[in-house]
Amino acid sequence: MVVAPLTLSSLALATLLVAALPFLIYRRVRRRMPLNPRDAIAGVAVFALFAMVIERALNDFVLHRNEATATFLSNPIAFVVYGALVAGVCEEVGRFIGMRLLLKRALQKPGAIAPGGDGTGLTYGLGHGGAEAWLVGVFVQVQWILFAVFENRGQLDGYLANLPTDSLMRIHLILASLTPQTAGIFALERIAALVFQIGLSVLMWRGVRAGWRFILPLAIVLHALVDVPAVLQQANLISLAAVDAVYAIGALIVATVLVRVFKRPLAA
Repeated sequence: MVVAPLTLSSLALATLLVAALPFLIYRRVRRRMPLNPRDAIAGVAVFALFAMVIERALNDFVLHRNEATATFLSNPIAFVVYGALVAGVCEEVGRFIGMRLLLKRALQKPGAIAPGGDGTGLTYGLGHGGAEAWLVGVFVQVQWILFAVFENRGQLDGYLANLPTDSLMRIHLILASLTPQTAGIFALERIAALVFQIGLSVLMWRGVRAGWRFILPLAIVLHALVDVPAVLQQANLISLAAVDAVYAIGALIVATVLVRVFKRPLAA
């Protein structure tokens, strides 16, 4: 079993694109407005803590370790509701806390006034979304590319000798199913996720800066709505093609709005 060179090249190019995109956007926007790298670092830290640690620990407990909740969530509708809400609650609470801290720090400077403009929201979103792109996308995809290289060399079984036989066979089947279209789907999903994270961050920053009382619940609902198609697909209720179509259209709309917002010079 060999992964075709075209497929392997497509996967590598898609991974490089996803890895580079947050940095390319940052460099492009920085030419027109001042951006603070600290805001991006805050976004990375919040995603790592709230999505990769807290959310995953909660999912592990609810879906695997607690028999009562695991049984209840075996119902597809319950799973969809939980899956959409848990990411929204964890990530948006983290985003809200992170941005409140950024605003508080900005206001602590002597003679400081409430910062204007959306630069902080954009930079934070690039950190939050970029961390997601790397931790959920790039690192995972690099692993599959390495698996494909070992497969083509006939070394995969030896490299994964410690895995159970059924897990090893599953990896072989996944590698056999990879195509250039798989690379395109990966790039589409990760780019759409980055766009949504930037949009949610700009919205949250505006809400926190203006003191909107309902910005957190609004962000949770919007984030949950973004996650609904993916959770529906995980529950085998809709097709992957439908999910990708929804995300492509949604990301295009959000990106268009963001481009219009940042076309005019704004203070960070």
